Amino acid sequence: MANIDYRTKTIRDGLTAEELFQGDGLTYNDVIILPGFIDFGASDVHVSGQFTKKIRLHIPIVASPMDTVTESEMARTMALMGGIGVLHNNCTVQSQVQMVRSVKLFRNGFIMKPKSVSPDTPISVIQDINSEKGISGILVTEDGRHDGKLLGIVCSKDIDFVKDVSLPVSQFMTRRENMTVERHPIRLEEAMDVLNRSRHGYLPVLNDKGEVMCLCSRRDAVRARVFPNSSLDRNGHLLCAAATSTREEDKARVKALAGAGVDVLVLDSSQGNTTYQISFIKWVKKTFPHLEVVAGNVVTQDQAKNLIDAGADAIRIGMGSGSICITQEVLACGRPQATAVYKVSRYAASRGVPCMADGGLRNVGDICKCLALGANTAMLGSMLAGTSETPGRYFFKDGLRLKTYRGMGSLEAMSQGKESGKRYLSEKESVQVAQGVSGTVLDKGSVTRLLAYIHKGLQQSAQDIGEISFDAVRKKMYEGQVLFNRRSPIAQMEGEVHSLHSYEKKLFTSKL
Repeated sequence: MANIDYRTKTIRDGLTAEELFQGDGLTYNDVIILPGFIDFGASDVHVSGQFTKKIRLHIPIVASPMDTVTESEMARTMALMGGIGVLHNNCTVQSQVQMVRSVKLFRNGFIMKPKSVSPDTPISVIQDINSEKGISGILVTEDGRHDGKLLGIVCSKDIDFVKDVSLPVSQFMTRRENMTVERHPIRLEEAMDVLNRSRHGYLPVLNDKGEVMCLCSRRDAVRARVFPNSSLDRNGHLLCAAATSTREEDKARVKALAGAGVDVLVLDSSQGNTTYQISFIKWVKKTFPHLEVVAGNVVTQDQAKNLIDAGADAIRIGMGSGSICITQEVLACGRPQATAVYKVSRYAASRGVPCMADGGLRNVGDICKCLALGANTAMLGSMLAGTSETPGRYFFKDGLRLKTYRGMGSLEAMSQGKESGKRYLSEKESVQVAQGVSGTVLDKGSVTRLLAYIHKGLQQSAQDIGEISFDAVRKKMYEGQVLFNRRSPIAQMEGEVHSLHSYEKKLFTSKL
């Protein structure tokens, strides 16, 4: 028998993505990416991703249009951090339009609607504002409006030792003639320079009539330096996306959103391959050609083809894979998410249309997998739920600080607004079948810390794969050079924490 030198015997380590997805439907935990060769630092990795045909995000993360996840505060913060938020539509048209304006009118480092009072406001009211809202500098205008003629400013230090709190604020305010002000418009860098030279904490920006246009505070200006990679439109305003249903009456909503300056429309449907959505895409692209349209949700190539043919600028992938979604359980329809992402993204890439993975993302590893399997961006719901920027108040139960998180197919969401029912094509049904649940999530702190953690995790993942960007990862994946293994249930257990009596799992530390 001839001697065989096994040191020179080459056996391929893993499977290509095409080979991996030939059989059963797989989800993220069924898959592991094999490492490559590293010749660069993690900080050199670019994680940006194409959100739509025309919009690229510095961090490929999108906040889901859920009424317990994304309203104006979340959308602003997401855009500041380099992602984007999709404002939910389970509300009136007027409410959603106001949220869009709040995002589009926001200027990093500037307060566009500063808290203001009239000169006869008693000190007791000022103290209440200080304690309840944490606002230490309040403008005094002729009529008490935020855009009124400026008379002065009152800071908390001005009234710390006032005994008679019924006295008017006009007796204690710093008057206009003793303040440093600037004319509108002014760039943030210029405002910061003025604040530095004046040693003041606030800089009102006025028009030619002396009316307030905005307010720059020293604290906010310093904070603005933290966001160098914000998602901005061509005019320097934050990017904003908004969800809408696809019925005939929703055309009025789209017109109002377009008038408010929205950049992207996300057509919100659990099953997007419908005559409603196809017709709606064609109408939007004809009526508002400047608006980008994200269509979906889909999980098959045939579904994606119909929406791309109609003019979609991006495809949203996922059906029944979210943590609060029970569509697959109740309706027996959907697809395992990893398989859906690979199959749909591969087809869409051949058409030059970016894809967004929506659902089933529990951690940074899952985000890395969806990006490696073809998705250009990842939409997050449960991972962002519980952060301080989400709607709603915290409450305590069993000593834990919690927030409500619910699926848009839950009975609670559908009972609050008919738009949620439209998403599941059931708004007119006498009996509504729930496709989601309502629950609670733990307090996660600010989303700024969470996104910084996700960004660093994505960089380190691409580094381990051996590529300088996820664009490069996807290119090598389609070429069969990024390899995968399918994980058995025991292999999945091995990849998690095991064999310990007890442990504490902290995902990251941050100085933000």
